[in-house]
Amino acid sequence: MLFSFSGWASRGAFLISRGLFSNVKVALLRMSPDPEELIAASARICYASEPKTKDADVKLLRNLRDWGHMSTFEHASATFLIEGVSRACTHQLVRHRIASYSQQSQRYVNAEGFEYVTPPTVSADPKTLKRFDAAVEGARKAYKELVKLGVPKEDARFLLPNACATKIIVTMNFRELRHFVRLRTAKGAQWEISALAREMLRILKEKAPNAFDDITPE
Repeated sequence: MLFSFSGWASRGAFLISRGLFSNVKVALLRMSPDPEELIAASARICYASEPKTKDADVKLLRNLRDWGHMSTFEHASATFLIEGVSRACTHQLVRHRIASYSQQSQRYVNAEGFEYVTPPTVSADPKTLKRFDAAVEGARKAYKELVKLGVPKEDARFLLPNACATKIIVTMNFRELRHFVRLRTAKGAQWEISALAREMLRILKEKAPNAFDDITPE
């Protein structure tokens, strides 16, 4: 299995089952219409500021950002579909409380054919990779056997590893998104959620640059 650390760092790539080299899959499903205009409009209610123009909106939004007047950013939101990340990653993600989540269920979905995420520190050494894969496949075999014996999927899932790949939809307002990407792209962030946050930030900078272009991953 080949792994490029530089590729992972720049685009959120990681290994996912059977030696496939992949990227974090993040799709923007929906964003508030004209989110920066919406934020500026909410601020005008507060400050009775200068008449609305495109340039005035940009100036006002950047001032709000610099002043730390983040309540106005709560009126805009974005919804993302995230695929290919591990359960270990989403356990971190859902700790961000000011958000809405819908995740693929292990209670109702048969997980016999689950894919899994392999950390780069494991994939870098054939010996550790072999041991990791064997453990995951052991869990898969035991899960299948329990289901075959009549154990409900909601109970057989207790054997499934944190490495299991999952899908999740998340909605956050812009204030929480700013907090999330700052925290999860910081130097000490865990590698997988950092990769996810960097990809989300890339999309946000493209769609709402004046709301996010002051944030630089460490």
